[in-house]
Amino acid sequence: MIIGIPKELKNNENRVGLTPAGVYAFVEAGHEVRVEKGAGVGSFFTDEDYEKVGAKIYDHVSDVWAADMVVKVKEPIEPEYKEFREGQILFTYLHLAPEVELTKALKEKKVTAIAYETITGKKGDLPLLAPMSEVAGRMATQIGSEFLQSIKGGRGILLSGVPGVDRGHITIIGGGNAGMNAAKIAVGLGAKVTIIDLDANRLRELEDVFGSSIQTLMSTPMNIKQAVEQSDLVIGAVLIPGAKAPTLVSEEVVKNMKPGSVIIDIAIDQGGIFATTDRITTHDDPTYVKHGVIHYAVANMPGAVPRTSTIALTNATLMYGLQIANLGPEEAAKRNPGLLQGFNVYDGHVTYEAVAEAQNLEYTPIESLIK
Repeated sequence: MIIGIPKELKNNENRVGLTPAGVYAFVEAGHEVRVEKGAGVGSFFTDEDYEKVGAKIYDHVSDVWAADMVVKVKEPIEPEYKEFREGQILFTYLHLAPEVELTKALKEKKVTAIAYETITGKKGDLPLLAPMSEVAGRMATQIGSEFLQSIKGGRGILLSGVPGVDRGHITIIGGGNAGMNAAKIAVGLGAKVTIIDLDANRLRELEDVFGSSIQTLMSTPMNIKQAVEQSDLVIGAVLIPGAKAPTLVSEEVVKNMKPGSVIIDIAIDQGGIFATTDRITTHDDPTYVKHGVIHYAVANMPGAVPRTSTIALTNATLMYGLQIANLGPEEAAKRNPGLLQGFNVYDGHVTYEAVAEAQNLEYTPIESLIK
């Protein structure tokens, strides 16, 4: 199989689909790998690094997209739609629920679109989403602490406080992978930390990990309202695999937050959980102010630490990518039920129910198409 690694086009997206070590694994398995010139530079991998492990470097992106399987990081954007073709395999983060035009293009061109974020592990976990959730969660607390500085427009709060001065208060909505990692950094900084989640068992697990250094709350409208309004920094870390994120924080609650408070919406690439995160921002212009509250809504947060993120992502995706390349997507999916869950669009059909529901499209179970 021919594998294509194009350069990412999203704003300040410096990650790349595979590290040279990942490319080497594909080459050793007998596949040809095409890398767009300069694709890895943002992650500090040179073209020479790729050539040394057997990749072929191409000047023109169309030559890379002509591959049997294209391995990316982020969902394609409009200039890339023209590269789609029938039978092509696209292996990347897709987050299709809010992406109506992308879904339409994938359907029309009959692309086999396999999403990292909906592939499941043996325990029902999301192994390809996990590393980027870890990065985004840890970054969220770090970024939030920066924007709480008055020179960034914030309340002038040091999250750790100092002797005789109260600590800053962080509320994390969602106790999954991203939320837990946000809490790790928050606790390390010495902040007051509240974690809100729907699952009482998950809250018990978090208390086992963090002990009395966190406060846990069940996710109810009243608990969310009170915690958010009392916080200096609020991190949205809710994920429903493949589906649009629920709106959990109303505009009225945001209006009641303290001026100069900060919102970080990790879930923005799935629509966001705050009524006021109604736009996606970029690393070049990451924030806006609404009702006196700083909103950070960058959809590719891990792109700011591309070296760490690319290595972590390749570690997670490589096994699945090799299965697809070695066996073909259909046979690989038959052997690996978790991989089957990654099929979001196949042969012109939407094959992930949450995406179909979000866009009011017909849903076709992938099991009915791959027999």
